[in-house]
Amino acid sequence: MLQIGKIVKLTVKDVRFPTSLGQHGSDAMHTDPDYSVAYVVIETDGGMKGYGLTFTVGRGTEVVVCAVKALSGFVVGKTLEEIVGDFRGFYRLLTSDGQMRWIGPEKGVIQLATAAVLNAVWDLWARAEGKPLWKLLVDMSPEQLVSCIDFRYITDALTEQEALVKGKKNREQMLKEGYPAYTTSFSTPHLPPWLWSYTDTILVGLWVKHMTIVFIQCLALLCVHVKLCTDALASGWSRFKVKVGAELEDDERRCRLIRQMIGPDKTLMMDANQRWDVGEAISWVTSLAPFRPLWIEEPTSPDDILGHATISKALAPLGIGVASGEQCHNRVMFKQFLQASALQFVQIDSCRLGSVNENLSVLLMAHKFQVPVCPHAGGVGLCELVQHLILFDYISVSADLNNRMCEYVDHLHEHFTSPVVIRNAHYLPPKDPGYSCEMLESSVETHQFPGGVVWANLLAKAPE
Repeated sequence: MLQIGKIVKLTVKDVRFPTSLGQHGSDAMHTDPDYSVAYVVIETDGGMKGYGLTFTVGRGTEVVVCAVKALSGFVVGKTLEEIVGDFRGFYRLLTSDGQMRWIGPEKGVIQLATAAVLNAVWDLWARAEGKPLWKLLVDMSPEQLVSCIDFRYITDALTEQEALVKGKKNREQMLKEGYPAYTTSFSTPHLPPWLWSYTDTILVGLWVKHMTIVFIQCLALLCVHVKLCTDALASGWSRFKVKVGAELEDDERRCRLIRQMIGPDKTLMMDANQRWDVGEAISWVTSLAPFRPLWIEEPTSPDDILGHATISKALAPLGIGVASGEQCHNRVMFKQFLQASALQFVQIDSCRLGSVNENLSVLLMAHKFQVPVCPHAGGVGLCELVQHLILFDYISVSADLNNRMCEYVDHLHEHFTSPVVIRNAHYLPPKDPGYSCEMLESSVETHQFPGGVVWANLLAKAPE
């Protein structure tokens, strides 16, 4: 690891994009979101920086910013070596402080703040190693990877020893099938067999059961609009998601339209964004069953584990699964969702859980329970971050693409220094070192709330 010195500064900014003006990202529950981030930068006395963020939808971002500032004292003054040398201990330091944990623990605003801080630490670590985050994870030994995870409260579902044994088995299989565990070069002559150069971009595949090179397929989150669907189909998209839950007749009309447009062979998913009670969810989705959705996403309160289980059981005869997780607080909730057979699709979020550390535990539990992981993305920066996690899951954990996909929204990527690259409806693995969190300074300055020029102009025009 490159010696980068001591962390001497942590700054956090409230950055918001006025997406509510065009109702971008709106749904049955969130009608006027302004996509936003609490944006963290950590700096070392050696001149290196790490960037992190957590996603919000406008009002309340200032509360997350305050929480990040409250956590900054646990980070400033430490070296990266101290942190990653006992990453589990550092995670617990942030999440289990005797006083701070009272406003959690490991949930809500304080967990969002923890994610932002830890995302910046992971970005710093990957930069120090000169690798994209996914490659940093893939190259770790099973012992090092497991040491980053806090297994407290989940050992009744997955023990550290179980994770370690499985990790060693997966590593042996990877080496047997041609993956050089510690390859760090990205130049074409040194690419391992499972990486292939394609013009200036790397495509990722894995030696799988039938020795077929496959790619991580994206999920297009689209408004039901004829031109959007037509353009998406022409670009190779085969999986589509539609928002539902406000009005049944309108949902039926829109679902009928999109199914007619995409045809019987393409995949359709539905997202209710927590709109319904349990019984209402079952009834409503049953009415939409003729349009053959693969899943209904967030059909009820994200905290209602047994409610999700009831919905899952009721919809199973219809061939409709339940997906959730973007507002699942922590690994303990995911553990219970899995134990209760409440989800058929796990949707991790790079900024809702406690960063990479906690997402690793969920990936491992999902693999044990044989539930596919289909990450939540969109917003601001979520696609940039979560692509690293799903790549790691595919290469080092699941090695399976059956019913797996990674959500994608073509929105706000231009504000990042290393935006996602999509080709033929597939994510291409990022090559730049880090966790892809860094935003353009100009974007941060102009969209900072409330003093950036974008907001200063909007607020000046707002009626008193």
